Amino acid sequence: MSSRPFVLVDRDGTINVERPGGYVLDPDDFVLLPRSLEGMRTLRDLGLPIAVVTNQSPIARGWIDANRLDEIHARMRSLLPGIELTGIYVCPHAPGDGCACRKPGTELLLRAAADVGADPADGFLVGDKTSDIEAGRRAGMTTLLVRTGYGVEALREGAPADHVVEDLLAAADLIASLVPADEVAR
Repeated sequence: MSSRPFVLVDRDGTINVERPGGYVLDPDDFVLLPRSLEGMRTLRDLGLPIAVVTNQSPIARGWIDANRLDEIHARMRSLLPGIELTGIYVCPHAPGDGCACRKPGTELLLRAAADVGADPADGFLVGDKTSDIEAGRRAGMTTLLVRTGYGVEALREGAPADHVVEDLLAAADLIASLVPADEVAR
């Protein structure tokens, strides 16, 4: 049984600019990458469910708390007007915590798929790190590595992405070409 396609998008380096040290700790530091808004609009216009999946170890490290992360995500939503996200899935753990939700673990991805009633095999994962791509592949999703953020480095590491694209808009355009016409905006 096939379900409806959906898209999971990594946050830092895919939607927004990577900060020095790699962490957005203040809402004012959340800045969209060029063409990210256009990419999210393209995905929206396909009518596919879209969710964000993000590792946020600054919570475990005590650098920010959940309220501050909510403020950062409110800023993200304000910079993406008209984009309805089905959810924002966060791993708050540090890299050494051994949790199942931190990418390349699949818990966040599988939870997001279940929440939209989809088979992970019908999903697309867009990200800029090897851990994003590995998580997507482990979950059985089609993976797209963007060259923004850490994407070029991940490409040098041999990230096993199904597709490599320049940025989120290019990813959205490719997804549009891969989704069967009868699955778009239904």
